[in-house]
Amino acid sequence: MTEIPANSQRPPTRSLGGRSFYDKEVQGVLWQVVTIGVVLGLGYYLYSNMVANLELRQIQTGWGFLWRPASFDIGESLIPYTSASPYWKAILVGLINTFRVAVVGCILATILGVFVGVASLSRNFLVSGLTSVYIHSLRNVPVLLQMIFWVAVMHAMPSVRESKPLFGFVATQRGLFAPVPAAAFGWTLALVGLLVAVVAIWIVARWANRRQLETGEIFPVMWTSLGILVALPFVGWLIGGAPTEWNVPQLNRFNIRGGMSLSPEFLAVLTGLTLYTSAFIGEIVRAGILSVPKGQIEAARAIGLRESVIMRKIILPQALRVIVPPQTSQYLNLTKNSSLAVAIGYPDLVSTANTTMNQTGQAPEGIVIIMVVYLTISLTISLFMNWYNKKIQLVER
Repeated sequence: MTEIPANSQRPPTRSLGGRSFYDKEVQGVLWQVVTIGVVLGLGYYLYSNMVANLELRQIQTGWGFLWRPASFDIGESLIPYTSASPYWKAILVGLINTFRVAVVGCILATILGVFVGVASLSRNFLVSGLTSVYIHSLRNVPVLLQMIFWVAVMHAMPSVRESKPLFGFVATQRGLFAPVPAAAFGWTLALVGLLVAVVAIWIVARWANRRQLETGEIFPVMWTSLGILVALPFVGWLIGGAPTEWNVPQLNRFNIRGGMSLSPEFLAVLTGLTLYTSAFIGEIVRAGILSVPKGQIEAARAIGLRESVIMRKIILPQALRVIVPPQTSQYLNLTKNSSLAVAIGYPDLVSTANTTMNQTGQAPEGIVIIMVVYLTISLTISLFMNWYNKKIQLVER
């Protein structure tokens, strides 16, 4: 065996700030610097390429186009809008339509999804079997195809001349027409009373829970809440003049007048998103309920608790901590999937922004508007749901 001379030296190692180049922390910092440099270089290349192409095509950048007349009509708008309105108002109309679908869709998908999730755990074979078919069928069909299917169903409805009203509702190829209150003021006060009633019920429930923990006495929350829910809207309705007249859709020969109309495109988007998302929510609810140990449920039944009390006091508080995090993802998915509505002609944010970009050539600005709006909506939903998730977490000793 060859011996190494005592006076021999190891090859010098490169160092950085007194530390070896082969140190893992040093290499980690260097790789981060290299990655950031590559990303910044790629971003600069894309930006310079965009600027060069815009100059080549003599397209001016900026946000001044938002105040020019849009010169195109929008078939569905909740605010006053004409073709002479500026581009910013056209984009606002699309944003409101997107909010309209997203908010109503999240509410309906949650209600339907909870029902489906609970029904899937039914001991009745027919109920559990139907919910299983519902969940697996809708989850595995792309939501865009479901929208296209439902818009085809809406356009297959009878024409105006062939349609017949049912309890004041009229379904035609032009959409669904529904009766609305004729006196808006009285019903607005009733709606305000309903909102006040919801807040009052929440306060009463918290007070009753705190009272029960301190004294052990049970307060009749359900009957009190029911009385508040009926009384306050009724008082608002009386203050508003107790209106009873309704603006009912009236069939003419070629048109329908009166009432409220919902376009086929809106109904198709809403139905497709609601059914598709409710299937996922149903599975989430089922998994959340199954996460609760069966021993706790059996113990609650053994001491004679009612099923409603078991669900409200034992199952839901523990299941919600499993349900809420994936539920947040479903709300985000529903909101972002609403951008697919452009495929069936619903004038949402993407549709109005695309028309604006085609007419003005301001593609970078239009893309930025779409990205910022959806990013803001997603972050808002995430912040709210994270706050709620933290609020309902069980405090362990």
